Amino acid sequence: MEEINNKHTATAAPAERERAVLVAVVRDQEEPRQTEEFLDELEFLADTADIGVVRRFTQRLAQPSARIYVGPGKLEEIAQYCRDEQIDVVIFDDELTPSQTRNIEKAMPCRILDRTRLILDIFLSRAQTAYAKTQVQLANYEYMLPRLSGMWTHLERQRGGTGTRGGAGEREIETDRRIIRNRIAKLKEDLKKIDRQMAVQRSNRGQLVRVALVGYTNVGKSTLMNLLSKSEVFAENKLFATLDTTVRKVVFDNLPFLLSDTVGFIRKLPTELIESFKSTLDEVREADLLLHVVDISHPQFEEQIAVVSETLREIGAGDKPVYLVFNKVDAYTYVKKDEDDLTPPTPENRSLDDLKKSWMAHTDTPSIFLSARERTNIEKFRQDLYGMVREIHAGRYPFNNFLY
Repeated sequence: MEEINNKHTATAAPAERERAVLVAVVRDQEEPRQTEEFLDELEFLADTADIGVVRRFTQRLAQPSARIYVGPGKLEEIAQYCRDEQIDVVIFDDELTPSQTRNIEKAMPCRILDRTRLILDIFLSRAQTAYAKTQVQLANYEYMLPRLSGMWTHLERQRGGTGTRGGAGEREIETDRRIIRNRIAKLKEDLKKIDRQMAVQRSNRGQLVRVALVGYTNVGKSTLMNLLSKSEVFAENKLFATLDTTVRKVVFDNLPFLLSDTVGFIRKLPTELIESFKSTLDEVREADLLLHVVDISHPQFEEQIAVVSETLREIGAGDKPVYLVFNKVDAYTYVKKDEDDLTPPTPENRSLDDLKKSWMAHTDTPSIFLSARERTNIEKFRQDLYGMVREIHAGRYPFNNFLY
């Protein structure tokens, strides 16, 4: 069994924040570099939840252990470190099964979170509108329902004598399950009502061309939305800064269209969230054009493109026209090559001019390089967007073309 070296982060967490360690399994088909990238993202998620990461633990296994996720020796090593360093929380990079959660909790001196629980906590803290809160609460209860049994293990000693079936703990579990099932049913009914209202709102918008901003979380969609619509949509350098879909009417040279900003995608996005945010994603499914915003300064931006493209296919929007918007060119760093350097460009040494000559600029998908924050190349972006919206509008209203 091969183990990957543990990695300490550059700086320790502030004293007032919860202190955490991250745990991941490196599968046989994965490279250690890829696992570190996943843990980088998990650390960013923890930071968004105001949790400071002080250490990472990784272990190479064919598959995570069905009982305790990692091997017994590794689990004890993590538990001992948490005892010695007074760690508050252990965060696992995959969604743990209910049985894994129960077994790991018995070994750990602190609380544990998995990736799904962490994302749900972030969504719960960031939901602002009644609609977003209802969606996230539904996802939260659906996550909790199969995991209730671990909450009542402390009551097992109170079971009845010989011949009895179950005790106080089991009765409490059944009571909680019934309560949660009732709440799930109520939330689903509430969402159906809101869905109908939103469907009416979408139908009342008439036949205006619809453009939707999509992309990985924290790529600058909300900043671009503010720039194009001259509105004040909340934007922050945090994951999932935007949960609610915002729709604005935008007019370019007397040509009106609707622009929507949607929740960002992420690797391993919990199934519960995808399902509960179905109506939010309807804005994407019903769009005429998708502006796929990419953070070109991120070292794994190509993988993020693949994640978003796969998610679009999963929600039934994979056949939509797409315009790739490579954002944050102001933050893109590169090392200029010497004139006699014949080494092919790599993500570490290619210049912005190299990028414009790369596969990104020569695919069938139209694209542009810009900076929404610095307003670099924004005028060209407006012209391109105007042309695409005008073409869609002309196909819808062929007799009104003279207006534009």
